[in-house]
Amino acid sequence: MAYDFDLFVIGAGSGGVRAARFAAGFGAKVAVVESRYLGGTCVNVGCVPKKLLVYGAHFADDFEQAAGYGWSLEDAQFDWAQLIANKNREIERLNGIYRNLLVNSGVTLLEGHGRLTGPHEVEVDGTRYSAKNILIATGGWPQIPDIPGRELAISSNEAFYLKTLPKRVLVVGGGYIAVEFAGIFQGLGAKTSLLYRGDLFLRGFDGAVRTHLKEELEKRGLDLQFNSDIQRIDQQPDGSLKATLKDGRELIADCVFYATGRRPMLDNLGLENTEVQLDKRGYVQVDDQYQTDEPSILAIGDVIGRVQLTPVALAEGMAVARRLFKPEQYRPVDYRNIPTAVFSQPPIGTVGLTEEQALEAGHKVQIFESRFRPMKLTLTDVQEKTLMKLVVDADTDRVLGCHMVGPDAGEIIQGLGIALKAGATKQQFDETIGVHPTAAEEFVTLRTPTR
Repeated sequence: MAYDFDLFVIGAGSGGVRAARFAAGFGAKVAVVESRYLGGTCVNVGCVPKKLLVYGAHFADDFEQAAGYGWSLEDAQFDWAQLIANKNREIERLNGIYRNLLVNSGVTLLEGHGRLTGPHEVEVDGTRYSAKNILIATGGWPQIPDIPGRELAISSNEAFYLKTLPKRVLVVGGGYIAVEFAGIFQGLGAKTSLLYRGDLFLRGFDGAVRTHLKEELEKRGLDLQFNSDIQRIDQQPDGSLKATLKDGRELIADCVFYATGRRPMLDNLGLENTEVQLDKRGYVQVDDQYQTDEPSILAIGDVIGRVQLTPVALAEGMAVARRLFKPEQYRPVDYRNIPTAVFSQPPIGTVGLTEEQALEAGHKVQIFESRFRPMKLTLTDVQEKTLMKLVVDADTDRVLGCHMVGPDAGEIIQGLGIALKAGATKQQFDETIGVHPTAAEEFVTLRTPTR
């Protein structure tokens, strides 16, 4: 049968665009449909604008520390509207880049809502297109719990477009998005509380990292309220919001921001017209080659719920394009030792196994850990400390995990990700000459196990 397209991609986020571009480059006839914005969550309401806001929030620290270096900065003023306008301009520029990437690759770009009407057919605003292969790359969407007053709360989608900076903010959640936005709001001058229903945030990260970040955030004056959850939200006569907690306490704020998880974006996708199945968590079920239970339909990225990171979606998109149209270049995605960062204040960088994961996997481990005040702070009154930690297999000497909390953690951990992927040993770390004076050199000067 002759199809309109060899590959039809639903969703123009990072993974979908990567798959489409490279499939077209391999000679396939490709279409992409997108109903919202080019670039997906990351470019529009995720990592890119969030990092820009993190940069903005960091200037408060820079101004405070500048006095120790002889700078006198008085009457510094912050303009939220200016930051958001500049951010919007940059996102529009990136949208245009994504459009050009697709069109210049020979991809047919359709702007509208794509809906599956069969295993080889997608309907876009009333027009049906046939395709030999269909790729679902529709991403995720933030979830706000179904509590009374939930319509008064916002998610990360709305936070990037607030007209004014709220004076008092309640951030609800214990994942990296909650921690990052709590730092953004507080750094820009809002009185911020972070509420989490568990004992300690960032579940799944190394225990030392979680504890160290908690201590540093408390030093900065961030109000951390663990074992706390909101039962209902009510609007007050003056426009403020009253959050009633499950323990009966009441908190007043101007903004309640929820970062309590994301769901796969499957709304009106037409899965019922196919054999595509969902797993027990509600994500699209795929095999190791991203194929669903419907052989002609594949899925990648946040919608499959594996590792929900932009670079992972890019790798999955590349893998799909190669397997379908350039099989001699196909390589499966390696999900081990994925470096990642949390742009908290101070930030986290991590790659490999946590101490807890290493022990659970049966490794006999040696732990190397250091806490120190960064050199930049020695001329200031700031008492923030950096944490660096190595998890080492005691039998093989292989470094299993690297973890850091401190300035430039994300930048430093990228290079260590290469070392771990190459199978570096602790001896090789020790024999590597450090760059002095830097914080990064601490990773190659950790000589004595702390336990």
